[in-house]
Parts: sequence; C-alpha cells; structure tokens
Amino acid sequence: MQRSNLLLPVYLPTLLMSLGQGILIPTLPLYAKSLGVTFALVSIAVSATGLGTLLADLPAGVLLERIGRRPSMLFGCGSVAVTCLLVPVLQNFPSLVVLQFIGGIGTALWAVSRHVFLADSTVPEQRGRAISMFGGINRIGTFGGPAVGGIVADHFGLASPFLVSGVLAVIAMIIAYFFVPESGARKGSVSTATYLRTLGRVVVKHGGVLSTAGFAQLCSQMIRAGRQVVVPLYGAYALGLDVSSVGAVISISSAIDMVLFIPAGILMDRIGRKAAIIPCFVILSIGMAMVPLSTSYATLLVATTIMGFGNGIGSGTMMTLGADLAPPGAVGSFLGVWRLIGDVGGAGGPMIVGAVADLIGLAASAYALAGIGLLSVALFAFTVPETGGRRHEAARATAPPGG
Repeated sequence: MQRSNLLLPVYLPTLLMSLGQGILIPTLPLYAKSLGVTFALVSIAVSATGLGTLLADLPAGVLLERIGRRPSMLFGCGSVAVTCLLVPVLQNFPSLVVLQFIGGIGTALWAVSRHVFLADSTVPEQRGRAISMFGGINRIGTFGGPAVGGIVADHFGLASPFLVSGVLAVIAMIIAYFFVPESGARKGSVSTATYLRTLGRVVVKHGGVLSTAGFAQLCSQMIRAGRQVVVPLYGAYALGLDVSSVGAVISISSAIDMVLFIPAGILMDRIGRKAAIIPCFVILSIGMAMVPLSTSYATLLVATTIMGFGNGIGSGTMMTLGADLAPPGAVGSFLGVWRLIGDVGGAGGPMIVGAVADLIGLAASAYALAGIGLLSVALFAFTVPETGGRRHEAARATAPPGG
C-alpha cells in the first residue's frame, strides 16, 4: 500500500488520537496532584494508562486474530473516548486511576491493530519512511496538544482537557469506521488456543532477539515516557511555572520533534535503523540530564528542545525495528510481545520518576532517566542486529536461499 493510501485509514485518526493524548501531557500530572496526593501517587495515575496497555498487549493480539484489525481499532478508540469523557464527571483520584487503566486497555487495541496494519501494508524497503511518517503524525499531535491543553485548563479548569481528548477520540473512531479496510484475511478463524500455541512458539524461537532488542526497547521507552512526567512536575513545582507555560514548553519541544520524521525515515531506509536509534537516545539523555540544571522558563526550554531534537531523530524507530524483526506468519503474535516489552518501559518510566522524586527529589529522577537512556544506547549499539538500510538489503539480496 502506498503511503498516500494510509492517510485516512491510519494517519488522520492517529493525528486526532495523538492530539488528544498531547492535550493531557501537561494537565494529567497537574490534575492528579490537584487531588491532594503525593508525587508517587501522581506517577501511578500517569502510569495507569501504560499499565493497562501492557497488561492488554497479549490479549489484544488474541482479539486481533479473532475479530480482525478494523474492529480492534474501533473498540480501542471507543474505550479511550469513554474513559476520557468520564474523568470530569467523577473527579476523584481512585476513579482517575481506574479510568486511565481502562483507557490503557483501549490504547493497546488501538496501538497493536495499527502496528500490524502498517506491517501488513508496507514492504521493508519503504517501511522506515511509512512508519516514521506515522511517528511524525503522532508528534504533530503532541506538538499542538500540550499548548491547547494548557490554555483549556487555564480557562476551564484542569479536568476540562479530558473532555476535549474524549471528543477527539470519538471523531477518530468515526473516521476509522468508514475508511479502515480489514487487512487480516483470517478474521474469526483463529481460536484462542491456536493463537497461544503460536505465541509460545514465537517466544521460544525468537527469545534471543526479544531479550536483547526487547530490553533495549524497554529502556528507551522508559526515558521517553518518564520525560512526560519530569518536565511538567519540574516546571510547576521546582520552577513555579503555570500550566500554560508548562504546556508551551512541551509544545515547542514537540515542534522540533515533529519536523524530523522525514529525515528519520530516510536515515532508517538508506543507512540503517541504528543510524536513527543511537543518536536519538544519546541526545535525549543529554537533554534529560539538563532538566535539573534549569533555573527558569528559558533554560528549561533549552533542555526540552534538545530532548525534542533527539526524540525526533528516532521517529518510528521502535515500531520499524519491531516490524523488521517480526517473523512471517506470526506478525501479530510477535508484535504483541514486542509492544508488551516496550509498554513495560512506558509504564515503568513514570513510576521511577515518582518513586525517586519522593525519596530524593525531582532532579535525581531526571538523572536516573538519563542513565537509563544511555544504557539503551549501549544495548542497541552492541546487542541488536541491523535490520535495514542499503547494506542490509544488499546483503539479504545476495544471501543464498535459506541463509
């Protein structure tokens, strides 16, 4: 499928969903803190979505094979919409955690179905650009979302951005309903037992690459997710910035982030996946280590801009690497495990921030994330095989059959 043919089925719904998620980046931690809880509990609220997602990744794979890609996308969008719309209605901390958790389950269905749909619809030679464009669309949402969320929260209260996010998810679901074709030919034909046997074979046969590349991905997603907690909390509680200023800092960083998805795709397809992955997490770690050195809006903006540049270079890298490594005939099973590993990191990053911040301060949590980012660099550099780029494609083309 050409990238232009992915516009309505994938890219436009993704833009709306990512915009909704971006709206909550500066406001979710501050809304949770406004309910009178500790930093550790704030981190649990932020992590609840990731926890729901990681626990649902493998069941999402079962459902994906049973009902198909399209229904899974629709159910995922709908779950996110309902849980966001209920937050301003209930307005208490336990409900917030439960709703974020359920929303995470919907996010798993949405994410796994899109990932498999993209893997089904692209060839390896164009996959880096197609998926980096997907990553870029996500980043456009996180560029505009935080500023919008900050303005909405300033004018209508910290609970109001959840309503906006929920409405955007409803619109995304409607678009997906009309424009997403079913990419899976085995709709309804795979039993849960068959899927689980396939999953077991995938884990056993590909355990080596899942343990090395998977752990590297886990560390990388920890720093990516953790920065979404460190920056709002450090800006608000260490520097005394208001919510709209925090949102503006994050949006400016995201503006740098989002414009780099085209270079990221070119790097991955022409040179190799590591040409994008390694610089991404080196620069991201440097920016994270600069956050505790910030003393004002301007210096925090410098640190977050550096993080935005680093993260932008890595647009779509983890999804592309997972699609490359997925074995033919078991793409859904492999990507379910792949996303599970990454989502453990996504959930663990904010929890590390909260735990370390309560013990020894927000600055220490930022340094901890920077160290985790550099660990991911070492793992990708020395333990993960190169799966793309012209050299890899040439070597694959000249390899003997079965080699």
